[in-house]
Amino acid sequence: MELDPLVLSRMQFAFVVSFHAIFPVFTIGLASYIALLHGLFFKTNNPAWDRLALFWTKVFAVVFGMGVVSGIVMSFQFGTNWSNFSQAASNFLGPVLSYEVVTAFFLEAAFLGVLLFGRGKVPQGVHLFAAIMVAIGTFISSFWILSANSWMHTPAGVELIDYRFHVVSWTEAIFNPSFPYRFAHMAMASFLTGGFVVAGVSAWFLLRGRDPEANRRALSMCLWLLLFLAPAQAVVGDFHGLNTLEHQPAKVAAMEGHWETSGNVPLLLFAIPDQEAQTNRFEIGIPNLASLILTHSTDGVIQGLNEFAPEEQPPVWIVFWAFRVMVGIGLLMIATALIGLLLRRKGKFHQHTGFLKTLVYMIPMPFVAVLAGWIVTESGRAPWLVYGMMAHAEGVTPSLTGPMALFTLVGYVLVYAVVFYAGIYYLTRVVRNGMLPNEERETAGDNFRRPMRPLSATETPFDDDVDPVRN
Repeated sequence: MELDPLVLSRMQFAFVVSFHAIFPVFTIGLASYIALLHGLFFKTNNPAWDRLALFWTKVFAVVFGMGVVSGIVMSFQFGTNWSNFSQAASNFLGPVLSYEVVTAFFLEAAFLGVLLFGRGKVPQGVHLFAAIMVAIGTFISSFWILSANSWMHTPAGVELIDYRFHVVSWTEAIFNPSFPYRFAHMAMASFLTGGFVVAGVSAWFLLRGRDPEANRRALSMCLWLLLFLAPAQAVVGDFHGLNTLEHQPAKVAAMEGHWETSGNVPLLLFAIPDQEAQTNRFEIGIPNLASLILTHSTDGVIQGLNEFAPEEQPPVWIVFWAFRVMVGIGLLMIATALIGLLLRRKGKFHQHTGFLKTLVYMIPMPFVAVLAGWIVTESGRAPWLVYGMMAHAEGVTPSLTGPMALFTLVGYVLVYAVVFYAGIYYLTRVVRNGMLPNEERETAGDNFRRPMRPLSATETPFDDDVDPVRN
């Protein structure tokens, strides 16, 4: 069997990006939550907020470290697997990615040290300021990364001359047509991810009767957040969909499994897309709903995939089903938030065992939704690297061979499997250890052990048994 370096390179980048994406999407929301906890403690001096801030900072330290480790190799792939694209897009992507390092990564790295190691050594206001700066740094980082990625979907402000992009307007290139919608959509996804993880972990602690005061406060805050953000995300997603319909109609047609240009398009709940035959083998849908959602008219016309040459169509099956996974989880999030509101009215949101268990089971759901959304976004762009201007085949490294691409792909899978297993194993131990009780913190006093490096801030051994009292 011939090994296609283009296919293997796409698989490799998809794997690395998907693996890495789940960490920043969590740390962005979690960093803001930690800053809020520090602010509440600074204002009220309530030790419950302090315990929560310390605990979630430990979690943040582990996840941030995993994000750095998994993401640092991504830039190397531009040179090893996509050198033609790197050379062609360097006038734009080079400065933008440098801005991310200078304005965001340096900011996060500097103030993360104060956040992790400055507890009790710097004034409380300075510690709060460090937490705020770390949170701001995560958003600045996502700003530049999403600007670069959005430009690849809706290129603007550039001219392609002799297979090289030349920037003619930095404003148009950075704030390209899809960027505002994608940035808002990802920001809300980050808050939803952080909210469901904090809610699920708090529910797990409440089920075991551990620090009920602090965890009840944390759960209450998260349920209010989810109640507003989950429906808001659906609205932002609708605007994002309309923007995609304008600039990437083939992607929307694949998302809807729509082949023939027509009006009165149904919203398909289930279908088996057959791309070779350019049709669906089996359909269950709601009449006219897709036209209503996408055009705000029940008889609105939506462009079909048959308007595009087969070689310019995205892989319909994966885009179609990944989109439904994302939307289905989004509806599940809204339902969970509404159930939380009903239980709050009865004063039972922190006591209902079934609801608390549901929140625990919901912890992985936002990560699955983010990955599904990422698959829709990136697979729906195929076969374009820069939409309408440069195809994948034009951007791959010419000298790359199939065996070389396969070797690095297998290497990444093996190494990342070890990183993921070790990271999740250690993160689970940190969570099981829980928060340091008040009496332990008071007796520790000045002898409280200071962290020497980021992971030591978790105060959790890697190989010893977790304290059975806290388990």
